[in-house]
Amino acid sequence: MATLTVPPSVPSPAEDAEQLQKAFAGWGTNEDLIISILAHRNAVQRKLIRQTYAETYGEDLLKALDKELSSDFERSVLLWTLDAAERDAFLTNEATKKLTSSNWVLMEIACTRSSMELFMARQAYHARYKKCLEEDIAYHTTGDFRKLLVPLASTFRYEGPEVNMALARSEAKILHEKIHEQAYNHDELIRIVTTRSKAQLNATLNHYNNEFGNAINKAPSPHIFLY
Repeated sequence: MATLTVPPSVPSPAEDAEQLQKAFAGWGTNEDLIISILAHRNAVQRKLIRQTYAETYGEDLLKALDKELSSDFERSVLLWTLDAAERDAFLTNEATKKLTSSNWVLMEIACTRSSMELFMARQAYHARYKKCLEEDIAYHTTGDFRKLLVPLASTFRYEGPEVNMALARSEAKILHEKIHEQAYNHDELIRIVTTRSKAQLNATLNHYNNEFGNAINKAPSPHIFLY
């Protein structure tokens, strides 16, 4: 498999922007030239190219790419050119317009990004689509999935390593009670898994395992989402 690398000597953003503008000129689009530039720049360099292109030619590079490219190649180049927060915003918006299978895209973004990454994705979503990310998630999902996903996407969690062991013990007990009752969508269960820091959740789940003799994902609970 080929590996894309940044060359040791990289042209200036102005030079790259000029070459991209040339790639769009004429009857056909020079896709090889686009690949030779955008596929061999890192995220910081691509951002500078976008800024320079907009300042020089009065157009967002993404809009230019959208006009010139098509199909899977267009989608790949656009996703690569976006910064991480914009990419999450784009994928979230795309997922809300598709069938239920795309819920896994929403879940992956909500569960794997840090609080700051989610905050930046929400800002990017607001800037790009002129509405809020949580609003669209809430509108395009239903039931228990929506009840879990909206706070996951919107909560600004503590990211540090500190944990409260007394809290871990008490909340492990709550989780056990609600799972035993098969109350998988109970407000307290949702509150714990969507608001506690990952370090705190790990402490809670470890205590759950030690206290009740099995890991939480071994409980008779086909519907609970854990990460």
